Amino acid sequence: MDLQPTLEGERLLLRPLRQADRESLYKVARDPLLWVDHPDSGRWREPAFNAHFATLLDRGGSLAVTERTSGTLIGVSRFQYGSSENGGTIEIGSTFLSRDHWGGATNREMKRLLLTHALRHVARVEFWAWRENLRSCRALEKIGARLLDRIEPVEVAGKTFLHRVFEVTLADFERGPLAGGE
Repeated sequence: MDLQPTLEGERLLLRPLRQADRESLYKVARDPLLWVDHPDSGRWREPAFNAHFATLLDRGGSLAVTERTSGTLIGVSRFQYGSSENGGTIEIGSTFLSRDHWGGATNREMKRLLLTHALRHVARVEFWAWRENLRSCRALEKIGARLLDRIEPVEVAGKTFLHRVFEVTLADFERGPLAGGE
């Protein structure tokens, strides 16, 4: 599976994240309200963002999310932590979007593009959401992700946070809310 494809939708273009995107992505990330429900609520500060950005580049799989018409960078998402067991699994994570793109068509289109690509190669896609981040959990439910009976500890900024695990299989995707392209 290509972890850094270029994916094109009606309104969005997802492409490999590169070092030259740092300033544009920081313009999005420096909004403190973006991080209120995140375990690393200080990620809007430049030193914390710089460390996160370096991780996004170093670990690979990161995609810049841009508006097709303007080319404006509005966020990032990442294919991460894959496994080949039982037909394969990949996690989609490290996602954030500018607040003016919350709660609507942008997240649905971005997730549709990511899931369409991933489910050509793996049996399952997972999303891990901090259990206290109810906004992210609701957003995952809206795209048809199923909550599993599994909790994963994740280290963020030197502390461990428990994350709920959601899953989308090809069958889930084909009968779910993203199947119609809306």
